[in-house]
Amino acid sequence: MIVTIERLGHLGDGVARGPDGPIYAPGLLPGEVAEGTLQGDQLADFRILTPSVDRVKAPCAHAKTCGGCMMQHASDAFVADWKLGIVKGALAGQGLTADFRPILTSPPKSRRRATIAARRTKSGALMGFHARASDMLVNIPNCQLLHPDLIATFPGLEALVKLGGSRTGEVSLTITRSLSGADVMVTGGKPLDSALQLDLARVTESFGFARLTWNGETVALRTAPMQRFGRALVSPPPGAFLQATAEGEAALLQSVALAIGSARKITDLFAGVGTFALPLAERAEVHAVEGEATMTAALTKGANNTPGLKRVTVETRDLFRRPLEADEFKGVEAVVIDPPRAGAEAQMAVLAQSRVPLIASVSCNPVTFARDAKTLIAGGYSLDWVQVVDQFRWSPHVELVARFSR
Repeated sequence: MIVTIERLGHLGDGVARGPDGPIYAPGLLPGEVAEGTLQGDQLADFRILTPSVDRVKAPCAHAKTCGGCMMQHASDAFVADWKLGIVKGALAGQGLTADFRPILTSPPKSRRRATIAARRTKSGALMGFHARASDMLVNIPNCQLLHPDLIATFPGLEALVKLGGSRTGEVSLTITRSLSGADVMVTGGKPLDSALQLDLARVTESFGFARLTWNGETVALRTAPMQRFGRALVSPPPGAFLQATAEGEAALLQSVALAIGSARKITDLFAGVGTFALPLAERAEVHAVEGEATMTAALTKGANNTPGLKRVTVETRDLFRRPLEADEFKGVEAVVIDPPRAGAEAQMAVLAQSRVPLIASVSCNPVTFARDAKTLIAGGYSLDWVQVVDQFRWSPHVELVARFSR
């Protein structure tokens, strides 16, 4: 069967028109003509008859087998336009438009956090990312996505899997680059006993990991895994949210700072461990609100240990169940809000009725962002601009900052 790709789907698949509905072809670009075998709604075993001018050679040797990256076959300019289009399309779905600032993209080899799958084998351990739509693990020694410091942890991770992994099930290894060494969190490993705990502590020391958490329990702490937010140093709890790249975090922070201008009293909602709150506190009073007590404790400690900050108050509060009420924004000059993928429907409804002059909305989901933006605009806010940040390079994921003003 010969098809012509008309557009990309939301996961980056090429989409062609078929006799019974859409045909999906991972790895193809709009305008390309390809011949292959139709299996259900998928075009399999295809060869490209007419390539796109936007097609490039994938920079990673694992691109054809690994499912970690979806868009290495497309030029950077194409991916940038595509991601801008994702956000514009989400806004259009709510009847909205906006001015867009030029996209900011993180460089290759910059991901500072990743989750690797692994299983123990007869000869050692197999680690990597899953192949696309498959349980097969692909080894990724030359990954072009991960920071070299993460690649350097692989021998130590393999040692952990040999000790506490299983040949029948997978182990999940979340590794985070910190200022004091890798922060490693393992789930799916063998149950702990005294002998295994001692062996794991030895591996932690031998490979210089900062911290090792095993099935939810911290079993070794060589040194606190520190992250820097502005002048502040914070030791996040295991598994705490962290922006994917340092460059992406800097782009988001720069955009948030631009959005709120010279505001002197700020409320930071879904504050996490202080990604925005602590740098902003260098020039403004900040009230940080976060639902996870372990994260607010880390944020509080980081603020208390950093001299020269303006007043920082921290509140542990589930903003989904109990959003801040309109009277709690009295005197607040700007709000920063960075909710999870589900967005912040209830909190945005309250903000829409508030008198806060400026809102910097940070989002990792254009669909829920557009829904919440419509709520703010219906409440009298203007959407001034949108800044798209691509820190999940070669993936369909998009992050953004938007400025709303009254």
